[in-house]
Amino acid sequence: MYTPKGMLDRDAQLRQYAPLVHRLAHLMIARLPASVELDDLIQVGMIGLTEALARYEPSMGVQFETFASQRIKGAMLDELRDADWMSRGSRKLQKDIESAIHRLEQRLQRPPRESEIAQELGMTLDEYHETLSRMRGTQLVYLEDLGGRSDDGEEGFLERFLPDDAEQNPESILADRRMREALVDAIQRLPEREQYVMSMYYEHDMNLKEIAAVLGVTESRVSQIHSQAVARLRARLREH
Repeated sequence: MYTPKGMLDRDAQLRQYAPLVHRLAHLMIARLPASVELDDLIQVGMIGLTEALARYEPSMGVQFETFASQRIKGAMLDELRDADWMSRGSRKLQKDIESAIHRLEQRLQRPPRESEIAQELGMTLDEYHETLSRMRGTQLVYLEDLGGRSDDGEEGFLERFLPDDAEQNPESILADRRMREALVDAIQRLPEREQYVMSMYYEHDMNLKEIAAVLGVTESRVSQIHSQAVARLRARLREH
């Protein structure tokens, strides 16, 4: 699948293989406790699919679907192992940060600076940086607060944009495209340095040490920038 310019059409590939993610998630959820959310598995599975698309080479001697299935299931298993890493208190802090970012973006009509976020939270800048460090490992795809329905019955982001019958329903395919477009738009609105970190971390598979060397900062600072970028993305995706 190629674009008119001869480039691989990653968006078309994601559409083609998204049903594989859904199928594997349904198979896995059937053997898991009720506390595990299907939407969470689908989201991490999509990351596994993205990684498979980036790393697959025909010279590997295996079918892409076989290779992708291993990556997708591996991503889901990693999520299950890491699901309880964040304490309830830390998760509340994360949501507080996201809410502060959302309020400031509405008020300022631009991405808020770190100092502004800290002030909105009633913290010093050092305290805010320490909080970001405590969020280390935060993933965009941990979307318990975006999936399902809220207490007042409002549909969540995932319920609207990642329906289970995407393979069968043309409207669902369109909705899935809207979700991905929303994510791309949110990434493009990140401050430049945060875009760099997300690109190096997810697209180029660089570790924190390598990113730190490129940016000329510490690994701890890269972790803080990553956590803040994820908080911005989650805050913005709630608007869709």
